[in-house]
Amino acid sequence: MKATGIVVEYNPFHNGHLYHARQSKIETGADVIIAVMSGQFLQRGEPAFADKWTRTEMALLNGIDIVIELPYVYATAQASDFAKGAIALLSAIGCESFCFGSEEGAIHPFLRTYELLNGQREQYEQKIHEAVQTGISYPKAMNRAYNALTGNSDGYADLTQPNNILGYHYIDEAKKMGSPMSPHTIQRIAANYHDPIDKGLTIASATGIRQAFFEEGSMKEIANYMPVPSLLSLQEFNRQYHAFGSWEQFYPMLRYSILKERPAQLKRFSEVTEGIENLIFEAAAKEHEFEGFIGRVKSKRFTRTRIQRMLTHIYTGFTWDQLRSFQTPSYLRLLGMSEKGKRYLNQQKKNIGLPLISRAANLTDPMGKLDIHASSMYLLGIGAKDLKKEFTSPPLYFG
Repeated sequence: MKATGIVVEYNPFHNGHLYHARQSKIETGADVIIAVMSGQFLQRGEPAFADKWTRTEMALLNGIDIVIELPYVYATAQASDFAKGAIALLSAIGCESFCFGSEEGAIHPFLRTYELLNGQREQYEQKIHEAVQTGISYPKAMNRAYNALTGNSDGYADLTQPNNILGYHYIDEAKKMGSPMSPHTIQRIAANYHDPIDKGLTIASATGIRQAFFEEGSMKEIANYMPVPSLLSLQEFNRQYHAFGSWEQFYPMLRYSILKERPAQLKRFSEVTEGIENLIFEAAAKEHEFEGFIGRVKSKRFTRTRIQRMLTHIYTGFTWDQLRSFQTPSYLRLLGMSEKGKRYLNQQKKNIGLPLISRAANLTDPMGKLDIHASSMYLLGIGAKDLKKEFTSPPLYFG
């Protein structure tokens, strides 16, 4: 059986994701689609809209065959480390290819970009460093350095676009680790990453769907943009918890996590740097709502995404020392599978390159224990009465 891998968050699973999954299968000729999915906290430094089990259920009900969890340390990291973890897991589970959605829509510009940046990596890093010293954010520094190398010539991937950026890093990391997986991409259609919903369309961005729900507080506002199974899964999650994940929901606990520390102690948490710990502490002391808080802290140098990743690590207690101790993924955490996915795992079991873990009790190394802790902190923030769901939830199976 031939497998292709996709890297996802499904926050939540919508019609665009369904299109991506189906087209990936066509593009690569795969029998099996394997999704490596972020757990309870996401790459832009946010709690997931719904927990990882609900999002796994959505995936399996919409044609994904296997869902494995991207560990916290990678799921909440900047783009290159996010890609490093995801590609390592897809390679370990035996995917012959991976396929990502992109604004570019063709693979050749990404390969040309890789050849350029790989051949001039030292110059590229130096230009980024010089640009950061001018006071601009790291993403803007990367773009300035990239434009200096390409001369804004045609034929290269546009690395100002969020999915293109991730796509480039997937390819870069696959090349670095010598993975035999072939890269593929499909065109992102109808809605860009940050777009609000358009009532004339049936595809919307996950960002737009979440915004529409939180503004209106009704499932009716998002129903046209999601497959029916996804909508039903979200309704069940809402029935159980009476809330969806957001920093507004988590802010009382986040604020406590900040204010129980002295400002100097906040520096020990991952990504907290350059004296921003003082501003974070002062903002938490003054602001009772998350949007007021983030408005005080973000700046041209510190983007909202970068700040939110810091806040995620403060909330979960993830430190610089822990970050430095992790090098590569140490396991494959199985969240769910279809009948076809089960057959694939049985066929591949002797060739899988990492331990395949189906029970949280077997996550005994530091990376696994971190995932368990982060999951407990998510459940606490969402208002769950039982924080043991990590241990009581087996992999989902839809035969």
